[in-house]
Amino acid sequence: MLEFGMPTLIENRTLEDNINLCKELGLSFLELNMNFPEYQIDKIEYVDWFYKKADDAGIYYTIHLDENLNVADFNPLVRDAYLETVRRTIEVAKHFVDLKNKYGKNGQPLTINMHMHHGIYITLPEKKVQIYERNFDVYMEYILNFIKACEDWIGHADIQIAIENTNGFREYEKMAIEKMLESDCFVLTWDIGHSKATGEVDVPFILSHKNKISHFHIHDGSENPQRNHLALGDGEIDLIERLDMAKACNGRCVLETKTIDALKKSVAWLKEE
Repeated sequence: MLEFGMPTLIENRTLEDNINLCKELGLSFLELNMNFPEYQIDKIEYVDWFYKKADDAGIYYTIHLDENLNVADFNPLVRDAYLETVRRTIEVAKHFVDLKNKYGKNGQPLTINMHMHHGIYITLPEKKVQIYERNFDVYMEYILNFIKACEDWIGHADIQIAIENTNGFREYEKMAIEKMLESDCFVLTWDIGHSKATGEVDVPFILSHKNKISHFHIHDGSENPQRNHLALGDGEIDLIERLDMAKACNGRCVLETKTIDALKKSVAWLKEE
């Protein structure tokens, strides 16, 4: 059964604002975005308060890690800070699993969404060189350490980390993701808007791991011009086809628009279609 939720929206200044909108629209969950100051790790660690707010409203949470997260950073101080952020986020998520079990319907583990950090590149006269591609062995060493750490931290908890496509996976990232997906702790997020805006370049890779797709970011978009996070029906995506795919994957779907109006329009589109 498809479940729909919403992201934390910048127009909403408080958790209560987001929860009230989520409940008003009849959505099942709220994806806490750790890019926002109010959802940094030291804030969401007030788990009893967050739990009660969701429980009172009859919804649950998923979590979106900071987009700057870079678990392969060459600076050990920076890398360790990001790893510690993931460890503590997993501990928070363990407290939210019960909410997911009470109010979720599709049986999927609780999702922690993450982006792959491309790393920096060096611009040469004739090309750009990605530093992670140049130092692939070091990059993979850090990725493998991250996989092992996440397996230890998650243990037997009903939690998975979902890797989201953004502006096209790099080849070295695909090799890293292949290793990550060998672990039961990792799955894929298919962001259909990002996918459309980049000419669907990630679709063959994503579909080659169809059994690992469990989370969807659903919003409309276009390729030319590149546009994302549009209300459903305002772009060029074959939304019915993508929603059918989400249903086939027993996916959890975040209606990832960026405004309240676009979110409301998207919910209305779903009800109509």
